Amino acid sequence: MTDTTPWPTDLLLAPDRRSLTVSYDDGQVITLAAEYLRVESPSAEVQGHGPDQKQLVPGKASVGIKAIEPIGNYAVRLLFDDGHDTGIYSWRYFLELHRSEANLWQAYLSALSAAGLKR
Repeated sequence: MTDTTPWPTDLLLAPDRRSLTVSYDDGQVITLAAEYLRVESPSAEVQGHGPDQKQLVPGKASVGIKAIEPIGNYAVRLLFDDGHDTGIYSWRYFLELHRSEANLWQAYLSALSAAGLKR
């Protein structure tokens, strides 16, 4: 990471396992819902191998995070209670998800609606 990229100081899984809070050394504290993390997983299973291959992941409104595994000092692997466990979430990716949440979430909801699917 560069000198300008915030570094995580704490990672906290909510007691209900439905959200994850990341605190950074610049004072930022972000909380991301498990459902959002699941449907935006950085895994090839969800993202594909290019922007036109992204998969729509319905039915995750009640998904939880069952475990968090460190990956070196740059990321964590989230293990979801639906069995998904292949996404490697870097500290930078958490920040990108936070910054893009409104747009990504609305795009997700619109895609579900267009496909006649539910969260």
